[in-house]
Amino acid sequence: MYRFLLTPRWWAINVLALLAVPVCVFMGSWQLSRFEDRVQDHRTATEQATEAKKEAARPLASLLPVDKATSGKRATAKGHYGRQLLVPDRELEDRTGFYVLTMLRTDGGKALPVVRGWLPGSPSAAKAPAAPKGEVTVTGALQASETPGQNGASGAGGLPAGQVGAISAASLVNLVPYDVYDAWVTLDTADSGMTAVPASRPDDSGLDLRAFQNLGYTGEWFVFAGFVVFMWFRLLRREVEFQRDAELGILPDGDPEGPGGRGEPEGAGEAGPRDQDPASTPVR
Repeated sequence: MYRFLLTPRWWAINVLALLAVPVCVFMGSWQLSRFEDRVQDHRTATEQATEAKKEAARPLASLLPVDKATSGKRATAKGHYGRQLLVPDRELEDRTGFYVLTMLRTDGGKALPVVRGWLPGSPSAAKAPAAPKGEVTVTGALQASETPGQNGASGAGGLPAGQVGAISAASLVNLVPYDVYDAWVTLDTADSGMTAVPASRPDDSGLDLRAFQNLGYTGEWFVFAGFVVFMWFRLLRREVEFQRDAELGILPDGDPEGPGGRGEPEGAGEAGPRDQDPASTPVR
């Protein structure tokens, strides 16, 4: 009954199923592990943010380069404020406004971008308070350079003079005549009546859309594995039923395996003497 499983066609079906199911299970397990990693990163980032508020500020140089472990840590730096820029289209407390970004010239020669605060409304240099004069010491949460699409950052050009879409060394190096740290700081306490900008989480450390995409892909891969098994059993069942019908001499109409090769009885379609039209019989 099951000898058909040894035919070349079924060998191909069996090999395909045996390869497809483990691959689907592996991919589903991998996507699940990615989701679990993101959940753990979210917990770690939450704990780090809570601990960072209690920790004493550390010198900027000791926290560079910025990574998941140092992002959000409180950093301190000394220097003189330089050029001031505005960062438009930033939301805070469900309102749209702009950041006031001022470059801090440190003793090392590089400039550290410092977000001194947030103001509501359209960007306006007249609204932004001037930076303090003389040497200052800033303390705030260390952040990694932004990428377009992150935290409202824009990569689009054509902004008015004095504005920048993303807080990053790549964007700022073309606007200021000195080297820029590949990091920035948001002050713990905003200057001159502005609202302090809270630190953002590191990339890929929260339960964002990507995390739930991983969870959705997990379900899809396991569904694919189940579908492969279902189709294999369905094909097997149809083949077994066909073999039983063949043993009983019951074949579907038009089946190519039937006698005569067309699912018709042998001799069907051949007119015998009795089936011929009498009018076509010649008269002798």
